[in-house]
Amino acid sequence: MLTDRGLAAAAEEAADRSPVPVDVRLRLDRRLPQAVEVTAYFVITEALANIAKHSKAGRAWIAGALTGDVLALEIGDDGVGGADVTRGSGLSGLTDRVAVMGGTVSMSSPPGGPTSLRAKLPCR
Repeated sequence: MLTDRGLAAAAEEAADRSPVPVDVRLRLDRRLPQAVEVTAYFVITEALANIAKHSKAGRAWIAGALTGDVLALEIGDDGVGGADVTRGSGLSGLTDRVAVMGGTVSMSSPPGGPTSLRAKLPCR
């Protein structure tokens, strides 16, 4: 899916597979470099897996847009919060993978929620 139809279609498919209902709002006016699409897809699927496993959320969302040469993604949920990038290998691995691409990851997840993970990836 990702190779043939791009990030937006692959994100929709990942959302459809999620046990937590996911709203997808990706505004991409062009295909991105393959390495960026693969990394972004990894961010989305890892975040959705964590939401399903830990958040107790009723809803989740994927939002993103390309502004200039930067893809900004946000994946979030209305769950219990308390996620921590420094605990567990999933979120730290995600942060490392984005950093290799020259990007950044930030997270807000106060106890009681909501949780929001943001990733920025350069698309040069």
